[in-house]
Amino acid sequence: MTTTHTTSVPRHSGLTRLAHGALALAIITQLASSQFMIPEEPGKVANSAFEVHEYGGLAAFAFMLVFWLALTTRQFGTAPATLFPWFSGDRLSALWADTKSHAASIMRLKVPPYEPASALAGAIHGLGLIIATLMAASGTLYYFVNAGDPDGGGLVALAMNVHRTFGNLAWAYLILHATTGVIYHYASDMSLRDMWSVRGHSQKG
Repeated sequence: MTTTHTTSVPRHSGLTRLAHGALALAIITQLASSQFMIPEEPGKVANSAFEVHEYGGLAAFAFMLVFWLALTTRQFGTAPATLFPWFSGDRLSALWADTKSHAASIMRLKVPPYEPASALAGAIHGLGLIIATLMAASGTLYYFVNAGDPDGGGLVALAMNVHRTFGNLAWAYLILHATTGVIYHYASDMSLRDMWSVRGHSQKG
């Protein structure tokens, strides 16, 4: 079933689109390389997949910093408070109402209407940003404190435990995020080209 909305798809700044695209590709590369890598450990030599994962992780952390810069300095797009509604009673109320509205549509086997300012969508994007940030930051920390033993204590253990935990969550988020985007691309007038377009705005015809 096709849904429509009257609000045009909001434009994203060039920095936001650049950081989003680079970060998305970096995360996909990281998750894919993690399935084939052999890390450097006592008695083991790292393979090329691990090197891709290692240096790709550093790049992902850099892209993450750019994304946060874009988020805090942009003049339009989703407001940071929408991404992180957890400290506002009004925004939590809006999130709960939006969640119930989405659940009601799904229970009727309908695609919830696409709304650019959706409280639920904003909160989910915020959670994804937190997951990616913690994964990239912990991997970068591990790169600088690891002495060749991933099971070492102290910061090594902390970095690896956080990295593994949020790496698993990143898989779940990536699948959910991509699937939802494809569904709305074909079931509404929201276009995925809006975020990926060089011009930054694309309306489905």
